[in-house]
Amino acid sequence: MDSKTKTVDFSELEKILPPIVFRNWPRWKDVLPIAPRTVANEDCLGTGPKEKIMCGRVVGYPRSALIQWLRERSKVIL
Repeated sequence: MDSKTKTVDFSELEKILPPIVFRNWPRWKDVLPIAPRTVANEDCLGTGPKEKIMCGRVVGYPRSALIQWLRERSKVIL
């Protein structure tokens, strides 16, 4: 890994998110930097979070899978 490469710290986000983050979670837009519909579109294309859970018609993502997916999509611009 290059010494100039920085990563985004998601430790505060891990403390805030519930164990399973459903796309209809009321605080989604307040807490996460990406819209739930964007995650749904990426999920449909097969490039979304690795794991998902369906409860009826509502889709949710385990906290660890969602944060890992955000890490892969994030970069720090210096």
